Amino acid sequence: MASNIPSTIGEFSVLPVSIPPLPSFPKNVVHYLYVRRHAPKIPTPTDSRSLFVTNVPVDSTEAHLRALVTSLVGTGRFEKVTFEDESKQEHSLEGKSIIDAAQPVHAARLLQAHIKKRKRDDEEAQEEAAARLPSTWTRPLRRSGSTAVVLLADEKSVEQVLKAIAKVHKTKKYPVWGGDGLPDSKMPPLGPVWLKSHNRLSFPDPSMLQASVDAFSTLFARREQEAAEIAKRLRNEPDEDGFVTVTRGGRNAPASRTEAEEAKRRMLEKENKKKEELANFYRFQLRERKKAEAAELLKRFDEDRKKLEELRAKKGKFVPEA
Repeated sequence: MASNIPSTIGEFSVLPVSIPPLPSFPKNVVHYLYVRRHAPKIPTPTDSRSLFVTNVPVDSTEAHLRALVTSLVGTGRFEKVTFEDESKQEHSLEGKSIIDAAQPVHAARLLQAHIKKRKRDDEEAQEEAAARLPSTWTRPLRRSGSTAVVLLADEKSVEQVLKAIAKVHKTKKYPVWGGDGLPDSKMPPLGPVWLKSHNRLSFPDPSMLQASVDAFSTLFARREQEAAEIAKRLRNEPDEDGFVTVTRGGRNAPASRTEAEEAKRRMLEKENKKKEELANFYRFQLRERKKAEAAELLKRFDEDRKKLEELRAKKGKFVPEA
């Protein structure tokens, strides 16, 4: 079946990659990558020495693609790779900032509205690290059929990679996924080794898990206390317009400036709607009054015409005075 695969499909060059057999599936499998010159809608300075790769395997890493390029054109050509939605995948593994999660909603609103951003010191960074739950994966898991942009050393390297892909179809010697001939220590593990590590990380040590929960609770309580202090200060502190926010205390914090602006906007929209309805009502009255005046003019015209006809009938031909 591999021999029936064309060397190119449209503007893409087809790169067959051999995946070695595993104990769970003791057969050699051929995976197909589709490669072309990188040509994004918004050009960048490095497009001329970049390759766009699609259908990358789900367990792809920079080391795997580096080994793949090395097997095609030798060392020193690969610079780096950027996977599709790489930043989103990293956030999904590590989670959002603990500062955002370890505080109640009203605390987050107050801290954002009334405290300028400041750099976190080493102690805060250590607290966040302690409060974060350990990851269950040793590296990101790519989406099936996702893409990547491989940055090479120069434009000549791009030409050489595309020529090497065309040569692969003639020789039928497909590069091996996972680094053929490279030491195992330099290549992230695949298959059962990788999944076993995931299974092991999915059940962290209870003491480590308890320490993470305790650190998160401490951080949460601190942020809530900071929000309470800000709310207390704002009860007696006038705003830019000279008004003081009156609250009943407790956990209910004064409304933020954003909420006040939103309420003011809704009030103005309501007033404008009333004015528009009132203006439309007045225009309706104006139209009705104009219709009544026009009807009155027609009525008077008919009455004058009838009087004129009566005078003509009585006195014969009516000659108006000069």
